Formats: sequence, C-alpha cells, structure tokens
Amino acid sequence: MLQDVKSYLGRSFAMKDLGEATYILGIKIYRDRSKRLIGLCQKAYIEKILKRFYKENSKRGTIPMQEKLKLSKSQGASTPAEKQRMQNIPYASAVGSIMYAMRCTRLDVAFAQNMTSRFQQKPGKEHWTAIKNILKYLRNTKDMFMIYGGNMKRELRVSCYTDAGYLTDAHNLKSQTGYVFVLNGGAVDWKSTKTSIFATSSTDAEYIAAFDASKEAVWIRKFISGLGIAPTIEEPISMYCDNTGAIARAKDDGVTKGARHFRVKVHYLRETIKLDDVKIEKIHTDDNLANPFTKALAFPKHSELTRNIGLLPASSFM
Repeated sequence: MLQDVKSYLGRSFAMKDLGEATYILGIKIYRDRSKRLIGLCQKAYIEKILKRFYKENSKRGTIPMQEKLKLSKSQGASTPAEKQRMQNIPYASAVGSIMYAMRCTRLDVAFAQNMTSRFQQKPGKEHWTAIKNILKYLRNTKDMFMIYGGNMKRELRVSCYTDAGYLTDAHNLKSQTGYVFVLNGGAVDWKSTKTSIFATSSTDAEYIAAFDASKEAVWIRKFISGLGIAPTIEEPISMYCDNTGAIARAKDDGVTKGARHFRVKVHYLRETIKLDDVKIEKIHTDDNLANPFTKALAFPKHSELTRNIGLLPASSFM
C-alpha cells in the first residue's frame, strides 16, 4: 500500500525517496510501529516564535483565549500615545507566526488565531493581550503531538464535525463557522472563520457551517479515493451537527419558508447528501469536536475536545 502511494506521488510530482523522514518543514515526525502510531509535533517551531516575541520565559497558559472574551474594532489604538505604542509591537508578525503552527498541527488555537487576525490594521492593547495569551498557551503545550492510529476499529474512516457561533462578530453581525475532519483518530483538515453570508438565526448559521464542510468533504473523498488506500472512503462521510433544525433543513428536498432567503449555492449541501458524499447526523453539543473552532472554551472542555481530535501531550504515549 505504501509503495502504491509513493508510485502515485512519483508520477504526479518530481520527487526522490530518501527513506523515513524525521522532520519536515519544522515538524517533528514520531513513529511507534508496535502501537501503530504516528505523530506530528512543532515544539522546535513554537520555541522559535516564543523567543522571537520574548515569551520563552512567560507564564504558562491553560487555554488559548479566555471564555466569553469580547474583541472589537473599537478597542483599536485611538490616542496618539496608544498608536505610537502599537507601532512598535509586531502584531501582524505574531498573527502570521501563530497561523503557521495552527495550519500544520495546532488546530487548538484556530479560533483564537482567527479572532485576533481581524485587527491587524488597527490593533489595540486588548488585542495584543489576546495574542500574548495564545503564545503563553503554546509555551505550556509545546510538547503536544497530533497523533494518528492506535485503534483498528476506526482506522482509515473519515468523519466530520461542524459547528457555528451565531453573531460572534459584533462589528458586522457575522457568525463564526468551524469544522474538523478526523481520520484514523487525528484531525486531517479543519477551519475556523467568519462566514461570508449573513445568518438570521442560529439554525441558519449551523446550516451554513455544514454547507462549508460539505464542499470540503467532496474534495477529501476525491483525493483519498484517488490514493486508493482507504476503501471506506467510497461510503458517505459522516457529518455530525448539533443543530436539529439545520439537519432537518439539509434533508428537506423543498425550499422551506425558513430557507427561502438563502442563496442557491448554500443548498449544495442537499446535493452532497443526495449523491451520498456525506451523511448528516445529530450529535450532542457536548460531544461536538468542532466546538473549539467557533468559541473560546473553559479549560476542562477545551482540553477534552482537543484530545478527542488527536492532540495529545508526549507524556501520554511515549
């Protein structure tokens, strides 16, 4: 199977087989074949950015963003003194540095990174404090690995979790959408972003989030199917949503009164269900693995959900 993948990649790209890799783009690769585990860690990169922003000896944070924290454009620097101070702070550089960690392995800071990235043009003291809290959290959790494998029953089966935060952007009344795809016990694709479409209710917001995830699900099915390594990808991807109204709307063939105002493209979700690309199912809010992508959570819940997505401390498996 591995040789088939190598051959496929070799036909598609110019490449050389140099044997087992231990690092790639600053990401450490861990293997334990006896336990059927593989892990990815960005400890070295995180230590590098902590040093760059003088946070290598800072306090350690337990969550990337305080629960119910409100950030807005009105908190941007307004007085001459504040503007001068913020000009000397590498806000945009810190946002970009955190984003690289988030896109590779540290999905647990996705929501916090997305929220703070909105204020790069005119950041203020509160925004910079939020950035520093993310860095403190990364310092405390720099040994975390994204782990795949270890459970024969769930191997090579893709599942998706979607969620929405209704009206999380107080400035323009937009909602937050988030999703995560899990394969072999670990996250392989995720997103936390402000929606481009106005939602008039929490059901609308959840439906839009499921629509966004359905587009990604179609791409993932095609990509994995082409690799030929996961026969189960021919089955619909299970998409878990915690909003009953959004699920009912997705399964309804007609245009209901509550959904008449939606753009036609949003109903693409229904098409993916009809074509067996996805199968949307209900999940309890407390068990929704997409929750950390749409809201800041308190420590116990944030830690529980990120572990369930596959992000584990090195001490738990080494």
